[in-house]
Order: sequence, then C-alpha cells, then structure tokens
Amino acid sequence: MKFFYLLISLIAFVSCTSTKSTLKNVDNTAVKPPVKNRAFVITEYANDSKYGYDADYPINIGLILERQEELYVSYFFNGLEGKNGSKITDYKKIDVCCPFPTTHNTMGAGTIGIYEVTFDSNKKVKLYINIYEKGKIMCPNGFTIKKS
Repeated sequence: MKFFYLLISLIAFVSCTSTKSTLKNVDNTAVKPPVKNRAFVITEYANDSKYGYDADYPINIGLILERQEELYVSYFFNGLEGKNGSKITDYKKIDVCCPFPTTHNTMGAGTIGIYEVTFDSNKKVKLYINIYEKGKIMCPNGFTIKKS
C-alpha cells in the first residue's frame, strides 16, 4: 500500500513539472550586483515591461540556497524606491507558481516566488522572483533605483 501512495505521489509531482523551462531571461553569465548598506547596487533599468511582472520574465536573483531567499530578496527591494522616489513600505511573499526544471535544486525543479510590493501611498504590485537561475538584476518598470 505504501508503494502505491509513493507511486501516485511521484506521478503527481512529475506531471506538475514542465519538462521544458518557459523562462525567457535566464543569463548564466550574469554577475550579481555588489551589496552596499544591505542593498544591491542596481545600475540598470529594465527595457522590457514584462521584467518582473510576468512569470516567464522573473527577476532572477539566483543561484542561491532556499534559506538565503529572504536575505537576497531584501537586498533587491532595499535597492529600489517607488516611481517618484517614494519608499517601499512593505513586500511579502504571497505565493509560488510556475514549476520549471532546473539543475540548481536537488529535486530537479524550481518555482517562482510571487511578491506583493507596497509603495506610493499603498499602491500594490506583484513581482515574480526566481532564486534558482541567474539573470541581470535590474530595476523593473514602475520603480526607481535608490540613491545611496
């Protein structure tokens, strides 16, 4: 009976994971920006309006361990401000989605974190962040790079 449940669980997991990644902006040559005052020193603005706002174009802050996610996500948001220089008042992980194959996880699959970001007098947006793949870390549309 245990074997039956294990088999069903394995089939369910495999069927939920795509065999081909849909991520469009992975760059294995990308270098993480330096960290200064607990914030990434972000120097570029994203040209693509999908960057961070679409699960296929997430903000790729990997390769990091899952236990480091909170720290590196804080570095990212600490390097940004709202569009008119307003402070980001809150960000929180509200969900995960979009399983994809990766060699950077012992299970062979990764997920994208969905973060709700509050700024500009309670304006909220959702951003997609990936800790399993590398990519250029840039400022998404609707935000500005924080002056250090």
